Amino acid sequence: MDYKSSLIQDGNPMENLEKQLICPICLEMFTKPVVILPCQHNLCRKCANDIFQAANPYWTSRGSSVSMSGGRFRCPTCRHEVIMDRHGVYGLQRNLLVENIIDIYKQECSSRPLQKGSHPMCKEHEDEKINIYCLTCEVPTCSMCKVFGIHKACEVAPLQSVFQGQKTELNNCISMLVAGNDRVQTIITQLEDSRRVTKENSHQVKEELSQKFDTLYAILDEKKSELLQRITQEQEEKLSFIEALIQQYQEQLDKSTKLVETAIQSLDEPGGATFLLTAKQLIKSIVEASKGCQLGKTEQGFENMDFFTLDLEHIADALRAIDFGTDEEEEEFIEEEDQEEEESTEGKEEGHQ
Repeated sequence: MDYKSSLIQDGNPMENLEKQLICPICLEMFTKPVVILPCQHNLCRKCANDIFQAANPYWTSRGSSVSMSGGRFRCPTCRHEVIMDRHGVYGLQRNLLVENIIDIYKQECSSRPLQKGSHPMCKEHEDEKINIYCLTCEVPTCSMCKVFGIHKACEVAPLQSVFQGQKTELNNCISMLVAGNDRVQTIITQLEDSRRVTKENSHQVKEELSQKFDTLYAILDEKKSELLQRITQEQEEKLSFIEALIQQYQEQLDKSTKLVETAIQSLDEPGGATFLLTAKQLIKSIVEASKGCQLGKTEQGFENMDFFTLDLEHIADALRAIDFGTDEEEEEFIEEEDQEEEESTEGKEEGHQ
């Protein structure tokens, strides 16, 4: 607490000093003993004990035979968390410097004459100090207002008694609010942890889902390659057979073409003897060539590849039905699929019979 700099900046050192000696809990000048927190802020020990008890309702009071491990509360000025040992606030160090300053301040104030402006004055009776409290209207007032003024019919009480009561009530409210703030801070911490765990769990299930779908993609790609290979194999076998037939028919065509040319040349032979020497053999060769035209052929529908058609509608339906669910739901779905397959198989067997 930098008292010197604060006093220099203000034109009224005593008034500013009084502000520096105000407890943030009871809003009054510190009441001895004054304790100093680890964050270097000061509190009346009674006020410190009030907020400590509010933040730790199950902590046993001093002098109890039950041993406690301590507790914690937050500084009302900076919200720094103060961790206490088993002695509670009685384990905090007293700030003797502040206590000495308070004594000096009170001595200085008692030696000064009371100024008119140092005590609130009544607005209706300017020369009268506010010295009583109207319980009916719940406002402080003066004796003249009670005797002759607007509070003549009201119930009043000494200012000091009401002052102490409301001061205690305010002090309790502050302690309750500080304890409530600590509970809210605890809830915030728990929610932040919940947010972090939610993100981590979401990332984990996303990774698992991606791995499962990658496995499905790999299975589909593998099956696709296998089926395409079977189609390619069937295609190559049929094309090889057709190519062989084309070659056979081409050879037969070439042979027949040569016979035709030879026969035409023989017809042009002018001499009968020369013609007759080759005609009989030539005719025989042509007849045999005509009979040899019965080569292999492709059957009807040879080019058809429809037997490679796949019915994937039930698989597509199963893929579309993929959703998040329990293991029991997945087992029920598998059982339904198996039952449908069994019924389909039984129907085909009955049809064949």
